[in-house]
Amino acid sequence: MKRAGVGFDISGAPNEVERAIPFAEDTRERHWDGDTIRRIHAAFRSIDREFETFRGLFVGKSSPSHLFWGSFDLAVTRFSGREAPLHPGGIPNLPDRVTREAYSHEVASAGFWLGGGGIEGAYFYAYGYPTPDGVSDVDLGIAGAYWHEELGEFVLPYAEVCAASDPGGLLQSFLQRSYEAVAEAGDWEREDLELPAVHYGRPYDLEAYRSGA
Repeated sequence: MKRAGVGFDISGAPNEVERAIPFAEDTRERHWDGDTIRRIHAAFRSIDREFETFRGLFVGKSSPSHLFWGSFDLAVTRFSGREAPLHPGGIPNLPDRVTREAYSHEVASAGFWLGGGGIEGAYFYAYGYPTPDGVSDVDLGIAGAYWHEELGEFVLPYAEVCAASDPGGLLQSFLQRSYEAVAEAGDWEREDLELPAVHYGRPYDLEAYRSGA
């Protein structure tokens, strides 16, 4: 970077944690459980495929399925195309300019987190920014899913998905219905942003769509 004449500044410390010890100074001993790491990796791989399937049903701007290394959650986001109010920021050890760039436009976001935020165990989440009025009152009609007041998000425990007869179908239902709750309450122009005839948990039949069936 220096040879290219480009200046840069690396903080060298973690983000999104209250006590951000610089990596070069963090000498605490840690134990890594290889089996746990392999299970986490397998879960991320499977969920990534489902997130990318969900992404493919949206013709508006959307993010790829991606990993936030700060909080270590996998996420996928849809955008309405309209500007959003200035985000208040305030996330521990994350510059407000980063958060405000991420939320410069309205979003309906969903993700998978290994646990925390007042919830034990891994779970799926979904939310909108800004949070539309009335969205917290929406019943997604999915067993195990609920609105978490403190987080301001819809939540579905990972264990519920794993125990389902059709885990992929249940996850797709949660992704679609939570998105619809945000989009409807937020008055998104859905007809301009979505492929028609989306069926919960079922592969989208692109050939039938093209033929008008």
